Amino acid sequence: MLAMAEINYIRHEANRKGSAYTEIAKKLECDPRTVKKYAEMEDFSPETKPPQVRGARVMDPVKPILDAWIQEDFQKKKKFRRTAKRMYEVLVEDYAFKGSDRTVRNYVAKQKIKLAEEVEQAALPLEAKPGTAQVDFGEAPFLHDGKQIVLPYLVISFPFSNAFLFQVFPAQNKECFMEGLKRMFHYIGGVPKAIRFDNLSAAVKKVLPNGERELTEAFQNFVLHYE
Repeated sequence: MLAMAEINYIRHEANRKGSAYTEIAKKLECDPRTVKKYAEMEDFSPETKPPQVRGARVMDPVKPILDAWIQEDFQKKKKFRRTAKRMYEVLVEDYAFKGSDRTVRNYVAKQKIKLAEEVEQAALPLEAKPGTAQVDFGEAPFLHDGKQIVLPYLVISFPFSNAFLFQVFPAQNKECFMEGLKRMFHYIGGVPKAIRFDNLSAAVKKVLPNGERELTEAFQNFVLHYE
């Protein structure tokens, strides 16, 4: 780009003295097309570029999906959890994701650390007292009709005696959760004095900042029935 003094020289020589563009270009050691451009230019006001409208970040639409998968997998054994690579593949196949696998891997790793810290901070101490129990969902391979299949199971354990009961179900939902508890209570002939639930989504709707739990409506009604 030429300096303003050179531009003024071009316009003076070309427009007032009638010098040829090639002659002026030779003196300034520049291209004759540059001389022509500035000699014929009418508007010297600064060029304003339109503001850039940035599209939505590629990760924003899929973050809620990844968060839900990470939350679900956190309640499963490690060998049954989705890998970040598998999450990326499903996003591409089912959600037309256009981002990179590295972006997904970084986000998943960060969210797993964040979730682990939240769970650790909200964890309640489990005391091995008589009459107390712990309830959780898990997954394991079972032999059914000669084939090995992975099914969820609900387990209630008693830390004081190291005893436990479990019930296999087709899904990890609130219906199976409460049906399993009902059967176990019937089998043992009562309800434990205190039960710890490991933030199961079927029982706990939200972990509050003070460590309290907001229960799901269905489980709250279930609790009231057994009080």
